[in-house]
Amino acid sequence: MSAKIPVTILGATGTVGQKFVRLLADHPQFEIASVAASAQSAGKRYGDIVRWREGTPLPERVAAMTVTRAEPGIPGRIAFSAIEADIAGEVEQAFARAGVYVVTNTKTHRMDPDVPLLIPEVNPDHLGLLEGQQRKHGWTGGIVANPNCSTAGLVLGVAPLERAFGIEKLFVATMQAVSGAGYPGVASLDALGNVIPHIGGEEEKMEQETRKIFGTMSPGGVREAAIGVSAHTNRVPVIDGHLEVVSLGFGRRVSPEEAIAAIQAYRAPAEVAALHSTPALPVEYDARPDRPQSRLDIERGNGMTVTVGRVRPCPLLDLRLVLLSHNTIRGAAGAAVQNAELLVARGLVR
Repeated sequence: MSAKIPVTILGATGTVGQKFVRLLADHPQFEIASVAASAQSAGKRYGDIVRWREGTPLPERVAAMTVTRAEPGIPGRIAFSAIEADIAGEVEQAFARAGVYVVTNTKTHRMDPDVPLLIPEVNPDHLGLLEGQQRKHGWTGGIVANPNCSTAGLVLGVAPLERAFGIEKLFVATMQAVSGAGYPGVASLDALGNVIPHIGGEEEKMEQETRKIFGTMSPGGVREAAIGVSAHTNRVPVIDGHLEVVSLGFGRRVSPEEAIAAIQAYRAPAEVAALHSTPALPVEYDARPDRPQSRLDIERGNGMTVTVGRVRPCPLLDLRLVLLSHNTIRGAAGAAVQNAELLVARGLVR
C-alpha cells in the first residue's frame, strides 16, 4: 500500500459498489484496500463474481482481490457503504464502533438526528453532528450519509435560489433513470416504452431529506427548514440521469433574470471547492430551450454538476425550471467519495 488512505467498499459487487471501484481506482487520496460483499461471495476472487457494468475496464488490482465479508477488521479507515438497506443498520454501526468512518449511500441512517445528511456544497457545517454522534454512542468512528439520488440533484440544483431568496414552497416531479433501481432493477417489459408513476418510498425521502439538508445547525442538532415540499416520482426508460421539473415559491416574487444570476454566481465554499471531486461549477445554467437532456448533459463536471435550464415564471408559484443530475455519481458514489474527501480535509481521517 502507498501513503494513500486505505478504504474498503461494502457491497462492492452491486451497481453503486462498482461505481465506487471505478471512482476510487485512481483517486489521489484513497486506495482500495478491500472489497466486501455477501457471505455467498466471500472468499472468491472479485473479478470472477462481479458482473462488471462500467464503461471502463475493471482495474486488474481490484479484480484480483479476494472478496471479504462485510465485518469490522478488514483494512480501511473509511468504508464506503453500498449494502442493502435491510442489513445496513447493524453493519454500518459495527464499523463505526470499530473506529471506521462509514460514508453510506443507503437510506438507513439518513434521517437519524445525529447523522450528517451531507451535500458538501450546501451544508458542510452539518458535519458538526459527528461529535455528538460519537459521544452518544461511544464510537471512535462515525457515520455520514449522502441523500437519496433524486434528492441530491434537487437540493443542489435549487440551492442557489434557497441561499439567495429563501424557498417557502417546492413542487417537484421526477423522471428517474432505471439505473436508480440497481441491477437487475426494473424488468425490461415494465420499463421499455413505458413510464411507471411510482417508486416506493421515494417521494417521502425527497420531502423529508430536503428539509433536513436545508436545515440549520442548533445546539440540539439540525432544525429542519420550514419548506413545504410536494414530490411526484416516476421511473422512465433512461439508463442514467434523473430529470426533474420543479416549481418554487418564495417570500417575494423572484424574476427569472434574478434566479439565473444567482445560479451563475453560485460556487462551493473554498474548503469544498478544493476537494478533488468538487466540480468547478456545482450548478450550471443552460439557456438553450431544450436543455438539459439526459443523454447530453449528465457527464458535466465528471457527473458531479447539476444542470439547470428553462427558468421561467410559474403561474401557480413564482418560478419553474428543469434540472438534471447523474443519479449514480452525484446521486450516489461520487457524492459519497466527495463526503469522504471532506472528512479528510477536516482532519477527521488521516
